[in-house]
Amino acid sequence: MKTILLALLFLMTFSILAQAQTDQARVAPSCGPDKVKFEVKTGKGLHEVKQPDAGKALVYFIEDNTAFESLPRPTTRAGVDGEWAGAAQGNSFFSFSVDPGEHHLCASWQTWVGPGVSVAQKTAAAHFTAERGGIYYFRVKNFFLHDVRRPFMKLEQLDSDEGALLANNFSFSTSQPKK
Repeated sequence: MKTILLALLFLMTFSILAQAQTDQARVAPSCGPDKVKFEVKTGKGLHEVKQPDAGKALVYFIEDNTAFESLPRPTTRAGVDGEWAGAAQGNSFFSFSVDPGEHHLCASWQTWVGPGVSVAQKTAAAHFTAERGGIYYFRVKNFFLHDVRRPFMKLEQLDSDEGALLANNFSFSTSQPKK
């Protein structure tokens, strides 16, 4: 009888732990592996809106730190469909191609934003359906307001006019995974 109870207890515990890990993996399935970190470089100057490659759509990922009233500012990675596409830092952006169809986008801070600060939200997600030849703009707006003392982010899709305006006013970002 004890053996059966212990086996039942073990199975219930294992089931609960497996469910917790599954739920955790579902928090942002569009992100890449957390251990991947990027080196980011930014450059000033006007940037022309690119056209998508043939048969593809183009996604602009814009990091907006204008409401981040603290230092250091985060480096934000962008993921799509479970893989990292790159990262941005400061008021900067980069773009990447996707196939037509439904996609799941993720924004996640790779760097800590300050000692002794609790983070309300350091990952955000969105989904969209890309059309062949389409250009899509997403902004991750990072916030750190001194009266609240809790950094957080918001990921939102922008219309093409607002997206192009921000891209022209922000720096162009290039990134490579750290080795």
